[in-house]
Amino acid sequence: MAGFQEEVAAWVAKTNAKMELAVRKIALDVFSEVILMSPVDTGRFRGNWQVAIGDVPAGTLEIEDKDGTATISKVQAATMGLEVGQTIYLINNLPYAQALEFGSSRQAPGGMVRLAAQRWQPIVEKVAQELSRS
Repeated sequence: MAGFQEEVAAWVAKTNAKMELAVRKIALDVFSEVILMSPVDTGRFRGNWQVAIGDVPAGTLEIEDKDGTATISKVQAATMGLEVGQTIYLINNLPYAQALEFGSSRQAPGGMVRLAAQRWQPIVEKVAQELSRS
């Protein structure tokens, strides 16, 4: 019976690893969409997306990231530590963030967060398909 227990334990470990990978990839994909949909003038707004696990980030950053590369890299680094059951936050604390989300920019009239939230299910399905092949 030890062989069966070992097989079950291996299956559980593999399943847990896939779940963590899925959670990380979904967070990265959704957050990347938000960042890349963010309107760009100087790049300050795009560069002020902050990510944290467990705690809501406070304050603002003095960074300009017009193409989003640096900000997405920070998100990618943070998601590497994400585990199933944890809460991950993506926050933009600039005073005009809410106005931009609710249509004050011609570049993003539908916002960023709301549009990414609408894409949640397709993103989850895509990640699930990718992981089912492995």
